[in-house]
Amino acid sequence: MSKPIVAIIGKPNVGKSTFFNYLAGTRISIVQDTPGVTRDRIYAETNWRGRNFTLIDTGGIEPDSEDIILSQMREQANLAIAMADVIIFVTDIRQGVTAADQEIALMLKKSGKKIVLVCNKADNFEKDRNEIYEFYNLGIGEPFPISATNALGIGDVLDEIYEGFPPKTENEDEDTEIKVAVIGKPNVGKSSLINKILGENRTIVSDIAGTTRDAIDTKFENETGKYVLIDTAGIRRKSKVKESIEKFSIMRTLLAVERADVCLMMIDATQGVTDQDAKIAGEAHEAGKGVIIVVNKWDAVEKETGTLEQYKKEVYEKLKYLSYAPIIFISAKTGQRVNKLFDLINYVAEQNSLRISTSVLNQVINEAIAIVQPPTDKGKRLKIFYGTQASTRPPTFVIFVNSKELFHFSYERYLVNQIRKEFGLEGTPVRIIAREKTDKEAEKGGF
Repeated sequence: MSKPIVAIIGKPNVGKSTFFNYLAGTRISIVQDTPGVTRDRIYAETNWRGRNFTLIDTGGIEPDSEDIILSQMREQANLAIAMADVIIFVTDIRQGVTAADQEIALMLKKSGKKIVLVCNKADNFEKDRNEIYEFYNLGIGEPFPISATNALGIGDVLDEIYEGFPPKTENEDEDTEIKVAVIGKPNVGKSSLINKILGENRTIVSDIAGTTRDAIDTKFENETGKYVLIDTAGIRRKSKVKESIEKFSIMRTLLAVERADVCLMMIDATQGVTDQDAKIAGEAHEAGKGVIIVVNKWDAVEKETGTLEQYKKEVYEKLKYLSYAPIIFISAKTGQRVNKLFDLINYVAEQNSLRISTSVLNQVINEAIAIVQPPTDKGKRLKIFYGTQASTRPPTFVIFVNSKELFHFSYERYLVNQIRKEFGLEGTPVRIIAREKTDKEAEKGGF
């Protein structure tokens, strides 16, 4: 059984995201004084009284709105309610009970879930707490006055949430999922891919560029394994970034890359690799993540003999530093080859976390040195004493040498290629760190 799930629900601009960020311990949700800024479900893992649980922030519910984005936000909130064990209903103590609050309360009562009613913005705590009595009229239990901004009254809310958790199971806290970030510029089909995988309208999909502003986490399980799918806001060129909200979204995408195990770098097949694609892919490469290049909208490309191989060649020419990354051609719209993604994700995740024994690694290094002698400079030759793997994700090797200056990039690249030739390491960057040792020091641990 997975950790308990807590959903934060309420109409727009009542402080749900501020409350969420306080509980999550970091600025995860975009907070800005604009109604409707948080439009999708946002996830975070947090803890109270030794119990880990998943927190979901949602877009505000506008019960009667006909606006296409607001109506989809309402659907997302309904999905969060269906998933949750406990629901936090956030209201604004300054506004009092509104018609929207009454309609949301009716909807929540029908869910049959444990509901914790929170009256936010009680910033003058002693004075504002006297305003809570009208909230009893919502008929969903005792209201808790809080100030999310000033962190007042939150402990009592967390205690009440804790009481609503289901009994803890033995394997509740095991983290066996592969975290997969879906990255790329706007409108390449990131949300469409996730929706196709899940078979539900998980993220808001519309023809409005930049609809997905936050990085969204969705847990998913199939016959190939357990995954966390992270849909990210598309990164635009800096010249196009005008709103501060857009800047937060770029930061959120980079953070999503940081916590991913594997990044699906999506490219629009009808446009080819753009400079912006190269910039985004570079972020995943520099972060040391497993990378799969996903060419979407392949169904929209006219094909003839050799089209696929030629397209691959052009992609690798423009993304030279991702020559290790496998390419898969899909259509998120039709589902073409989408089911083949998961075996590839599993494989790349394994490669990214591969560990090689020191003895086997040094055997490969020795053979590489025998084939191509290390370079010399001004009569001094590079000596490679031995190597060892320092870490995984990505595979990182420390090579002990007599002189770091003699360890030129070209020879480093040669060693990386020889290591790849022997062990595969497809889909993952490989890093080499050179460290200097004297001949005497090397005798203690060299070959």
